[in-house]
Amino acid sequence: MATYAGVDLGATNVRAVVGDDDARIIGSYRTKTPQGPTGIDVTEAVLDTLRRACADAGVEPTDVYATGIGAAGPLDLAQGTLENPPNLPDTVERVPLTGPVEQLVDSERVYLHNDTNAGCIGQRFFADRNPDDMVYITISSGIGAGVCIDGKVVDGWDGNAGEVGHYVVDPQGRLTCGCGKDGHWEAYCSGNNIPRYARLLADDDPEFETALPLDDPDFSAKDVFEHAHDDEFASHVVDQFSHWNAIGVTNVVHSFAPIVVYIGGAVALNNTEMVLDPIRERVDDMVMTNVPDIQLTTLGDDVVVKGALASALTAGTGDRSKLRR
Repeated sequence: MATYAGVDLGATNVRAVVGDDDARIIGSYRTKTPQGPTGIDVTEAVLDTLRRACADAGVEPTDVYATGIGAAGPLDLAQGTLENPPNLPDTVERVPLTGPVEQLVDSERVYLHNDTNAGCIGQRFFADRNPDDMVYITISSGIGAGVCIDGKVVDGWDGNAGEVGHYVVDPQGRLTCGCGKDGHWEAYCSGNNIPRYARLLADDDPEFETALPLDDPDFSAKDVFEHAHDDEFASHVVDQFSHWNAIGVTNVVHSFAPIVVYIGGAVALNNTEMVLDPIRERVDDMVMTNVPDIQLTTLGDDVVVKGALASALTAGTGDRSKLRR
C-alpha cells in the first residue's frame, strides 16, 4: 500500500496527515507555528510535524510516495519557498519548504500550493458536489482564495494567484495590511486585524460605549463576536466587517464567475451566522452577473490539509482522473 502526505503550514498551526490510496487518513499531527526567530525554525517545525504524522501512521517518511504542501503565501514556486509572510514576524523572511521535504521523504514528488489553492483542491476532491467553476475563500488569520476555472485550479506562474485578501476594498486606505499596503480586505476583516479595525471605529466615535476590552493587549476578534449580540458597538463592528466582506466576495464573483463559493477559515467557522449570512444578503444586491451559491466549506478546518493530501494523490492537480491506483 502506498502512502501519501499532506501538510498545512498556516500562521497559527502546522498540520500534517498521512493517507492511503483511498485518501483515508491513517496518521496525523498538529503543532503551533513557530513565530521565528528565522524561517529555518518554521521549516524545522514542518519537518518535525511530518515525521510525527508518519510515526502516528506507523510508516517511515521515506515510505511516503508523494507529498502536498499548502502554505500561506506569498510563495516562490521556482525556489519552493515561502517569502516574507505578512502574518509571521518580520524576522521570518524565507521559509524553505519543497527542498527540505524532498530530502525527508527521499522523493521529488512534492507539490507546493498556496494554502487556499490547496483548500480549493480539497473542497473539489472530497466534496460530493464537484463543480468545475468554484472558489474557496478563507477568512482566518489572513484572507485568500483558491480559484477553479473550467476544472483547473489556478496557481499562477509564481504560485500566488488567488491573493484576494489584498484586493483594495477601501480606497481611503485607512488601515495598512500586514503586507505593508493600504486599504486591503485583509487589513479590515482578517482575524488578526479585526481588533485594529474595532479600535479605528472607536476613534471615529468618541461618544461610543462598549463592554469590549479595547485597551487590553489580548483583545481579539473573538471578543467582538462574543459581544455582538448584546453590545451596540460590537454589533456595529460586525456590521462594518460584513460590509467589507461583501465587497471582497463581490469582487471575487465578478473576477471568476464561480458557480459555488465555499467559505472557511477560523473566523467563518467559529462565527458562521455572523459571517456568512450578511455576505449572502449583501452580495445579492452588489453582483451584476450570476450570483453563486455561497456556503460554508464542508471540510471544516481540515480543508487545507486534506487538499494537500489530495494534491499528493493526484500529482498536484486535485483531478480525480489522475489518481494513482
